[in-house]
Amino acid sequence: MKSFVVGGGCFWCINAVYRQIKGVTASISGYAGGHTENPDYQSVCTGTTGHYEVVKVEFDETVIDEDTVLDIFFTSHNPTSWDRQGHDAGSQYRSALLYTNSDEKEVFERAKERAQSIWDEEIVTVIEPLETFYEAEEYHQDYYARNPFAGYCQAIINPKVSAARRNFAQYLK
Repeated sequence: MKSFVVGGGCFWCINAVYRQIKGVTASISGYAGGHTENPDYQSVCTGTTGHYEVVKVEFDETVIDEDTVLDIFFTSHNPTSWDRQGHDAGSQYRSALLYTNSDEKEVFERAKERAQSIWDEEIVTVIEPLETFYEAEEYHQDYYARNPFAGYCQAIINPKVSAARRNFAQYLK
C-alpha cells in the first residue's frame, strides 16, 4: 500500500472522486501545511492557520499505479487557480501535493509536468514536504455519499465525479 496527501480545493470533492476509484483503499479528509497544532474546520476556514484542506489517498499499487492516481488529481480540480476552486476562495483551498520523501517529490514534479500539457494556463500546484496530516472531523469523511442531495454536492461535486467517471472509466469500482 502507498499513500499520497493531495489538496485540490474542497476536500469533499477530491474525497468523492477517489472513493469511486478501484485500488483506492482509503480516502481520508484532513488538514495539512499549517502552523498550528490540531486544527479544526472552523479555524482552518478563517485562513489564519495556514492549513490546506487535503485528502490522504491510500492505494494498492498492484491495482492502480501512482501516475494514474496523480493524473486523476490533476483532472479533478483546477490546478491553475491560486487559492480558489470555483466559489471556494482562501488559502485553505490551495492546490497542493505534500511529499514525505525525495522519491515522492520527484513523482509529484513529473506528474505536474505531465499535467501541464492538458492545461492552457500555468499550473500553480505547490509541492511541499508533509509535516503533519490531521484527520478532519467525522462529518467531513465521505461527505458526498452521506449528503448526495445537498446543494453543494449537486452543483459542485457531481460535475467533478462525472468527469472522473468519463476520464478514468477503466478504474471505477
